[in-house]
Amino acid sequence: MRTHRWLVPTLYIVFLMLPIYWLLNMSFKTTNEILGTFSLWPLDFTLDNYRKIFTDPTWYNGYLNSITYVVMNTVISVSVALPAAYAFSRYRFLGDKHLFFWLLTNRMAPPAVFALPFFQLYSAIGLFDTHIAVALAHCLFNIPLAVWILEGFMSAVPKELDETAYLDGYSFWRFFVKIFIPTVAAGIGVAAFFCFMYSWVELLLAKTLTSVAAKPIAATMTRTASTAGYELGLLAAAGTLTLVPGAFVIYFVRNYIAKGFALGRV
Repeated sequence: MRTHRWLVPTLYIVFLMLPIYWLLNMSFKTTNEILGTFSLWPLDFTLDNYRKIFTDPTWYNGYLNSITYVVMNTVISVSVALPAAYAFSRYRFLGDKHLFFWLLTNRMAPPAVFALPFFQLYSAIGLFDTHIAVALAHCLFNIPLAVWILEGFMSAVPKELDETAYLDGYSFWRFFVKIFIPTVAAGIGVAAFFCFMYSWVELLLAKTLTSVAAKPIAATMTRTASTAGYELGLLAAAGTLTLVPGAFVIYFVRNYIAKGFALGRV
């Protein structure tokens, strides 16, 4: 009976991990082996794919560029969303529900709608092919998401906490930084996680707004075609490495995500 209980979860985990294992398996193969044979492990094990990524500036700069603008976007999005979410959770003002819905509609819009306007705007003001250009463009989608998540956490905090702090002589910003932010730390972790992951995997805006200096790894991976076809082993190695930052983020915010499912809007 106990064996049957674990059978379905085990099969489900294996099913989920199979694509990741196959990607890792391909990353240690040559393109000829990938196309010529079907094997569960590399028959001709090679590290050339990873060696090229770590020695070729075109490749490793792609990772550095992606991490740079993703971190910038996450910090900006969460910093802007914190006071905005507090205002939505604590105050009632004319058009507050309409403004909140308008923020969410920005998150619902496809990135392709804003690609050309962003391209023309950033080209005109000299921000094209910079990290801040991509970071600011992603704010259009990540700030509404962060506000929505944080507002749910903040609304769960009793307003009596604010009133008690004011009676104790706390100024607003002192209360907000020292008391309120630690109280909603789980919500901040969840919002930061989703902002990071969206910005990390988004390709269209990142590719449209960059060319050389800030080109992300996702754009670099789309340019591996040659006269012999795609370098599949190199693509697999690059894809495997793109999973690492997300895995690190998930590891550090795993407890916050669990609380988010229990308490917040996740």
